[in-house]
Amino acid sequence: MRELTFTAAAREALAEEMARDPSIFVVGEGIGPRGGNFNTTSGLYELYGPMRLRDTPIVERGFIGMCTGAAMTGSRPVVDFMFIDFILDAMGELINQVAKIQYMSSGRLKMSMVLRGSIGISGASATHHSGSYYPLFVNIPGFRVVLPSNAYDAKGLFKTALRGDDPVLFLEHKTLLNHKSLVPEDEYFIPFGQAAVVREGTQATVVALGSMIRKTSDACDRLAQEGISIEIIDPRTLAPLDIETILQSVHKTGRLLIVDETFAPCGVGAEIAAQVMARGFDDLDAPIQRLNGVHTPTPYSPPLEAAVVPNVDQIGQSIRDLLAE
Repeated sequence: MRELTFTAAAREALAEEMARDPSIFVVGEGIGPRGGNFNTTSGLYELYGPMRLRDTPIVERGFIGMCTGAAMTGSRPVVDFMFIDFILDAMGELINQVAKIQYMSSGRLKMSMVLRGSIGISGASATHHSGSYYPLFVNIPGFRVVLPSNAYDAKGLFKTALRGDDPVLFLEHKTLLNHKSLVPEDEYFIPFGQAAVVREGTQATVVALGSMIRKTSDACDRLAQEGISIEIIDPRTLAPLDIETILQSVHKTGRLLIVDETFAPCGVGAEIAAQVMARGFDDLDAPIQRLNGVHTPTPYSPPLEAAVVPNVDQIGQSIRDLLAE
């Protein structure tokens, strides 16, 4: 074990898989000699050169189309979007080709493509560089949607993504990129659809997504000093979603809060709540609650930006309100 940042762990996964599999190549803006805006490919250009680390113009739909064809012929492209907001320029290719080609070819064509990029609200990035968009992609059949919250998960999930045959969105929250956690030196993989019980508790379950795991853990540390016992679930992947682990936790605690930076309307929290209501209604001792970011374009002003994201105090109060029901 050694401590690595989220970015270093994901980069190590990519380096290991590129060394193993010559069909993997990376495209994106600034991912060559510069090593990526967030150091996602730092040092790899020197190892693999411009044929496997290909800088691109600002033409997202163009290089997504190129990578779609490459994946159909057996290559394994990795598309580094820098900010995931830039993926929006390629939605026609993504929804009508990337997500559907395996179905349309009766499985004869694979779509081994990883689409990665930074997500989330942080650093006064403003509304064109602060999106997450995972509720949208969870809604589209064909995509795998991965949302790691720490360096250990980042490496294990990224290696699974790079070995699979499906298109994967690998989403990296800006506030997590420099956080460190213990990462094994030995090779390991984390299967998709396997949630993590981050903290065990008895009085309520909190399902926290991505960057909200750290804030929820901090809130639960404070509550623990008052004898309040909260269980925290990190889904790790949203498509597939491990609803069974969530149901098992709710069966034990009787209460559920879902904490998510993205918007509440038609969000992932709404889907989790609906599934728990359908399959675990008799276990609930109180209505399911959700805490989301404010439904508004992301402000540039740092104080306003901070005001639209759930914070530790809000999470703690939401848990108290749930326990009071």
